[in-house]
Amino acid sequence: QVQLVESGGGLVQAGGSLRLSCAASGRTFSSYVMGWFRQAPGKEREFVAAIRWSGGATYYADSVKGRFTISRDSVKNTVYLQMNSLKPEDTAVYYCAATVVGTPTYDYWGQGTQVTVSS
Repeated sequence: QVQLVESGGGLVQAGGSLRLSCAASGRTFSSYVMGWFRQAPGKEREFVAAIRWSGGATYYADSVKGRFTISRDSVKNTVYLQMNSLKPEDTAVYYCAATVVGTPTYDYWGQGTQVTVSS
């Protein structure tokens, strides 16, 4: 069974940086897309970034382009989200997700990690 475990969240001041990690296990992920989503209080969950495990193509929400970078380490089976120039509106629970390439929805989700950006 696929397991995704996030870590790296915390409290940071506006303008600061955090790096989230998502340790993936249970499958060979070469045919997967790995994504990061977030959900702020009272808001719907939204897409943040994604990466194709094979080839490394990346995709970003407009709100984070130029500030966030998604990457993966195939040896460690870990996906990262480097978040720079953080803003208070980035405050949310961040979730790691995985799905097979070509599948319209994400099938596997982590438990989430809280990111709080103070002004």
